[in-house]
Amino acid sequence: MMIDTGPHLATSGDLIADRRYQWALDLAGRGDFAAAADILSQTVERVPGFAAAWFALGEMRDRVGDRGGAVSAFTAVCDLDPLDRHGARLQLARLGVGDATPAMSEDYVRGLFDQYAQRYDAALTGKLSYRGPELLFDAVAAAARAAGRPMHFGRALDLGCGTGLAGAAFRPVVDVLTGVDLSPAMIARAAAKKLYDRLFVAPLAEALAAEHTEARSYDLVIAADVFVYISDLAPILSAITRILVPGGLLAFTVETHGGAGVALLPTLRFAYGEDYMRETLAQCGLALADLGHKSVRSEKGRPVDSLVVVAGR
Repeated sequence: MMIDTGPHLATSGDLIADRRYQWALDLAGRGDFAAAADILSQTVERVPGFAAAWFALGEMRDRVGDRGGAVSAFTAVCDLDPLDRHGARLQLARLGVGDATPAMSEDYVRGLFDQYAQRYDAALTGKLSYRGPELLFDAVAAAARAAGRPMHFGRALDLGCGTGLAGAAFRPVVDVLTGVDLSPAMIARAAAKKLYDRLFVAPLAEALAAEHTEARSYDLVIAADVFVYISDLAPILSAITRILVPGGLLAFTVETHGGAGVALLPTLRFAYGEDYMRETLAQCGLALADLGHKSVRSEKGRPVDSLVVVAGR
């Protein structure tokens, strides 16, 4: 379970409270969650507005089985931080409180990946056996063969491009490659690889609206392991449809589950039922070309159930 130690709210302005907070994190790192919870309780009593300490307290109470105490702490975070930079609403949903599939705040996702950027490539390809870009490339190549078209695209858009792992896979078959991501730190890593003709920082919905306004059109849009951070895919898929040329392709990976609709997983990522995916694509004007059940990465040594999807306008 992640303890938020990011810079945005990790200081209270009170030296004693800050020291107690760090001491609690050290204890949690050694597995003493009960002691950490005690110290964090003292910390928020001293500084009631210390959101990061409340969030950590929620996690510690959850770890020791105090669900009610965890809910109380995460609720306090929501009250203190309307931007939800810690993801407290997701934690409440995981505990069965409030909206079951709340939208992730942009500030939460940005902070998560800004902190993760330096170790992102090594973590995904090494520890998590990530192979999403390769699976996407193979699926697009198969769809191109089936349609009798060359595996070559004039303009491609890499949504949530991160550090450029998917961009590297598709660069050889694209003339002009554009990447967009919410995280400035991830974009900086992607820029250093010199894969993209154009890179910019923006939330996905905002980026797609801008591309449509500027009358840009794309032969290919890819989104590797991106939609797992979006609870409602319909607006995004509709926006993608508007920027695809006729016959253009959308290819993406998502996590899946055996039930209906959208589910928030214990990992705080969203998973989509296959029927939901098929219905939503059709509603958004996209014709399904291929939907394969694959595993794009591992979690704690186990394959993660995923879908590799290719659809066309």
